[in-house]
Amino acid sequence: QWQLVESGGGLVQPGGSLRLSCAASGFALDRFTIGWYRQAPGKEREGVSCISTSGEFTYYTDSVKGRFTISRDTAKNTVYLQMNSLKAEDTAIYYCGPGITPVEDVSTKEPFGTWGQGTQVTVSS
Repeated sequence: QWQLVESGGGLVQPGGSLRLSCAASGFALDRFTIGWYRQAPGKEREGVSCISTSGEFTYYTDSVKGRFTISRDTAKNTVYLQMNSLKAEDTAIYYCGPGITPVEDVSTKEPFGTWGQGTQVTVSS
């Protein structure tokens, strides 16, 4: 049974960094585009970033451009989201999900399958 597990969240001060991981089991992650989503308290879930199967194409929502970087490691069957210069408004539960094509559609479409537990990111002084 295929599964995606998010990890790497935590409490960080404004301006700090975190690297989130989206690890796959039961399937090869490089067969799918992978998107990162987040849901802040009281807000709808939003698509943050997405990476193509080859890694050639990426997408970032405007609020994270220049601060977040998405990447994939085929050998580890994992997709990462490096988050730098974190702001309080980045506080949310972060989720990953497969199958968004093209990568820009992460802002309007949800991935297939069910959501995992996500990983909590809290940016606070």
